[in-house]
Amino acid sequence: MLRLTWVQPEDLIGHELRQASQDGREPKAIATRWRAAGGPDAPLTAGASPTPASRYLRQLAKDLLDELADLPSTLADDEPTDLEKIRAHWPPSCGQSCRWGGTGGRSSTPPARVSAPTPTPATTPQHLEAAWLGRAVGCLLGKPVEKLPLEAIRQLAHSTGNWPLTTYFTARGVPAELLTAHPWNRRSATTSLAENIDGMPEDDDLNYPLLNLLVLQRHGRTFTTTDVARTWLDELPAGRTFTAERIAYRNLLTGLEPPHTARHRNPFREWIGALIRADVHGWTNPGDPAAAAEQAHRDATLTHTANGVYAAMFAAATIATAATGEHDIHTCLRTGLTVVPPHSRLAQAVRHAIQLAHEQPDFDTVVDALHATHAVTHHWVHAVPNTALIAAALTHANGDFSGSVCRAVSGGWDTDSNGATAGSVAGLLAGHPAALPDRWTAPLKNRLATSIGDFDGIGFDALAHLTHRETHRP
Repeated sequence: MLRLTWVQPEDLIGHELRQASQDGREPKAIATRWRAAGGPDAPLTAGASPTPASRYLRQLAKDLLDELADLPSTLADDEPTDLEKIRAHWPPSCGQSCRWGGTGGRSSTPPARVSAPTPTPATTPQHLEAAWLGRAVGCLLGKPVEKLPLEAIRQLAHSTGNWPLTTYFTARGVPAELLTAHPWNRRSATTSLAENIDGMPEDDDLNYPLLNLLVLQRHGRTFTTTDVARTWLDELPAGRTFTAERIAYRNLLTGLEPPHTARHRNPFREWIGALIRADVHGWTNPGDPAAAAEQAHRDATLTHTANGVYAAMFAAATIATAATGEHDIHTCLRTGLTVVPPHSRLAQAVRHAIQLAHEQPDFDTVVDALHATHAVTHHWVHAVPNTALIAAALTHANGDFSGSVCRAVSGGWDTDSNGATAGSVAGLLAGHPAALPDRWTAPLKNRLATSIGDFDGIGFDALAHLTHRETHRP
């Protein structure tokens, strides 16, 4: 029996009920009907329940998913997905940094480009190599503890004398009873524990930046959301997708077009998937955070809405600001927030996280406060708490590379994704591969494994040159 994760309607309905309660809809009546019919809650960990539902229950789940999508939201005005409505929330200074002409239009149809941003002297292949390496290091650090609860991460690291985190996780010296209670991520332990690392293993947090590099190579800066979709269908194996991306992929195969691919029976549309795709948009728009955010929007709306899209725009704008080499991390994060609707849940969470990081000298205290705020109400892959944690980690570490990736991973939730984004930003700020400690980069052996295109085995130095070329393209 094949039970695919993240696709069965009976496995989606519980997540959609939770999503509805977060985004201003009233799902109680529908939830009552589902439970009265014997419908299960959302799967806790694997993304798929162990046994198929009856034909009746599966059809009911489809019907209720559609009914939930039609419910009105009280947050619609504060949390739009349409680009022009998002731009209406931007401060004038943000709009002035945008180099697009015209009024925008749908996310799948970009306005005409008036002029490409002029790369600053700081945006060199060396800067971009440090960013690619930083993304890989942060991802690799977080891989073995992905899906583990916060206390398990702390116990595993403590048991080997690696707390606060200073280097990769290891199984050497971990008591057997602790590993029995909290086993490493089964997909990652063989390639991401310190004793097993032999180059950068494949991960979706690196696959998606590679895909976006392909999008830019094939379609340039004026790519559409449909161009992103075509590139996925050509280059992205379906089995390498998860949550919102898997739903959107399925929707494409059934004939739906963007942006409907993001909304149709997709309860993961505010999760972290669009955020992990945003780096290339920031790297290739140095000094132009608005253009980076708009580019990220066209990518994100294939799979996400509202706060899921904002997370990608925030990351892209933050990275575009960091790419100039002229600003500290605090300015970069403040700039990133300017492209996010200020009354959205994501903006509020990020502001709260940054404030905590400024006020509390102990990062564990910051993490505990974030978990107390978000852990009960949000899934561990949701964009809101994870983006807040990334911002807190970068703030608390003052942009230092090791401090940023270690804090991001030590905070739990989506550990590899958070480490990857924090590492990308902090690596870019570091400015050169040699500025990243050798204990992090040497095990990567300048080699990246992937199933995307012809990139398997490529070096990070080569990726940096390819990315740099796109930075200079009109």
